[in-house]
Amino acid sequence: MSSRPTAVVTGASRGIGRATARRLAERYDIVALARTTEALATLAAEIERAGGKCRPVTADLADSVAVERALAGVEADVLVNNAGIITLKAFLEIAPAEWRQMVDVNLTAIYTATRALLPGMIARRRGFIVMVGSLAGRNTFAGGTGYTATKHGVIGFAESLMLEVREHNVRVTTIMPGSVDTKGLEGAGDRSWMLTTADVAEAVWYAVTQPENALISRIEMRPARPGKR
Repeated sequence: MSSRPTAVVTGASRGIGRATARRLAERYDIVALARTTEALATLAAEIERAGGKCRPVTADLADSVAVERALAGVEADVLVNNAGIITLKAFLEIAPAEWRQMVDVNLTAIYTATRALLPGMIARRRGFIVMVGSLAGRNTFAGGTGYTATKHGVIGFAESLMLEVREHNVRVTTIMPGSVDTKGLEGAGDRSWMLTTADVAEAVWYAVTQPENALISRIEMRPARPGKR
């Protein structure tokens, strides 16, 4: 890596994470975590062709030991906790394994990655932690018992952490997008009205590039136009 600051992005192989890694690479060296080695390799190649630097790290975000191992020795200036999965089913249709996976990836992985990198931020008295949450962290809907539970948890964790670490010059922001056009929505009809992954990446960039004495603790994002039914 170089003398530039370092940004760690989880779930960086596709979607919001990939767009965020590419956007932050303009200013930061990227450490990109995800499960898919091939997709991480193409991300690193894209960033390097554009003049940036990216270290791809294959790790299952649901595996706390793997995440701890992947982040050992990393001195991060920015951590973007982006990894997430969604299973939309009526409560009684959610299998225990599906429930555990959502909790492990959407919530526990945030705890693990933050715990690995926050001590170094506090010691250096600088750092930025971004949680990519969802408007589902404020709202609820039928079929979302598991997903909304994890996203409510993300917001509670982030807002409490923000109050704990401000005195150490570590800032915490939560990005809460609404409908985003991602690969998981393929086959869902017209998605032209939705936010793009680049829109969310731009919000992350905006948050982390504020002056040092400014903290935007939460950004709520919605498509500018209503959804088509």
